[in-house]
Amino acid sequence: MALFIEDNAPVIVQGMTGHQGMTHTGRMLNAGTHIVGGVNPRKAGQEVTFHIDETDKDLNIPVYATCSEAKEATGAKASVIFVPPRFAKSAMLEAIEADIELIVVITEGIPVADTAYCVELALQKGIRIIGPNCPGLLKLPESADASDKGINLGIIPDGIVSSGPLGLVSKSGTLTYQLMGELADIGFTACLGVGGDPIVGTTLVEALQQFEADDNTKAVMMIGEIGGNAEQDAAAWAKEHMSKPVVAYIAGFTAPEGKQMGHAGAIVSGGKGTAQDKKNALEEAGIPVGKTPGQAAQLLREIVNGGTPQA
Repeated sequence: MALFIEDNAPVIVQGMTGHQGMTHTGRMLNAGTHIVGGVNPRKAGQEVTFHIDETDKDLNIPVYATCSEAKEATGAKASVIFVPPRFAKSAMLEAIEADIELIVVITEGIPVADTAYCVELALQKGIRIIGPNCPGLLKLPESADASDKGINLGIIPDGIVSSGPLGLVSKSGTLTYQLMGELADIGFTACLGVGGDPIVGTTLVEALQQFEADDNTKAVMMIGEIGGNAEQDAAAWAKEHMSKPVVAYIAGFTAPEGKQMGHAGAIVSGGKGTAQDKKNALEEAGIPVGKTPGQAAQLLREIVNGGTPQA
């Protein structure tokens, strides 16, 4: 099971020559990601130099004018997008039209209509989008072989966890990192941030489907938040189809109605989308919900260790 993308897949970065793109491309390269090019029509034909700590050598990454040109030259299968919101729709459309198989959109503040248009087009073409407004995807190596580096697409810190039997999916970037740290001694197969916008390219349900099908994933941590009904949908799917244990944490129990809390989609409106509603749905599906991130981690730890979780 590839968990969204096969190991060592060639990756391009749209917006690689900007400050954020440069910073995180360097991080991704040092994490072992096989980055083969950047995309910026104004700097096409240039190269950007990155230092690889492990080898203490510099690596020159070429810049291409378009995604299609980059794919033709490199065989790229994934793209990570670091561009300002006003350019994000064009960047997504360019990657979709180039038939890039996986598009990870880090940018926040993208108009919902732009995201909806691109997500629908991607679905029609069988292309997966992760995000927007997300930390991305971290896949840990399947073996202890030093040549197996896994893959890091986005801004998730890779040095705080090792390989293990857990999967993690989250609507919150910060809570992704916190739960990774809480469970670092057990380790992960993959950590995925789906994003907190009202419309995202990959849902909690789709993430659970991937983890359920992955032989190396034995249990899953799911982090939700107020707003929308993604957690209720995930609870319903898990109740019918999930054979592996899932533990959840829901952020926003004290959030006032009508006030947006962080993410664009994190808002209780008309009495719907409350943390309590989500907690009820998850627990009815047999998914324990921690009152705090630390308690959620402890619940999953007890399950992995063969015990019965005590909420």
